[in-house]
Amino acid sequence: GGGPGGLSPPAASLLASPGAGSGGPGCRKMVVSAEMCCFCFDVLYCHLYGYQPPRSPRFTNDPYPLFVTWKIGRDKRLRGCIGTFSAMNLHSGLREYTLTSALKDSRFPPMTRDELPRLFCSVSLLTNFEDVCDYLDWEVGVHGIRIEFINEKGSKRTATYLPEVAKEQGWDHIQTIDSLLRKGGYKAPITNEFRKTIKLTRYRSEKMTMSYTEYLAHRQHHHFQNGIGHPLPPYNHYS
Repeated sequence: GGGPGGLSPPAASLLASPGAGSGGPGCRKMVVSAEMCCFCFDVLYCHLYGYQPPRSPRFTNDPYPLFVTWKIGRDKRLRGCIGTFSAMNLHSGLREYTLTSALKDSRFPPMTRDELPRLFCSVSLLTNFEDVCDYLDWEVGVHGIRIEFINEKGSKRTATYLPEVAKEQGWDHIQTIDSLLRKGGYKAPITNEFRKTIKLTRYRSEKMTMSYTEYLAHRQHHHFQNGIGHPLPPYNHYS
């Protein structure tokens, strides 16, 4: 996202925030759901409190490339975001990247219990991958982009921004590309000739976000359905 860090396949660290889905009314039904965010909170809650991990959820277990993003506080500061471009079955993929993004994002210290009440969780499922010939052939606010380039030392590097990042930052195509090159570790001056050597893949995402407060309300309503053995978090956590 706006922060440092390149992409080290199959995992990546990046900024994710409220953004474009994969289409407007009349398009196919979204796969991403609030239940996926709820499951991520369950996984993190159980880990931080030492409970048994939650049982398998009821939503689809189809494979998707995915990212889990944590933000914190009223200003929704980035707190962790890691994902994979390799399609993973959602049940195991969300378990894994919930904890990886919460505990192992190198930009942040591992998450603590005290932070739970102020968290927001976003799940992004990546779809519609297309390799394009022209590095400008993508739409701000619609497409996420993944670039592959050769750095000044001759090494292949990759970096990505989810679809919402450029729009949120107010960037045009060139600003986004140049920021992504820097994120990926390119330190030399950026020329138009160099930009033309970039290999670019565009993609879309389906995204859902849930706050901890919404999670508590959801868990209370669906307490038995989720098959979680531990007690509900006390409501005074966030009072």
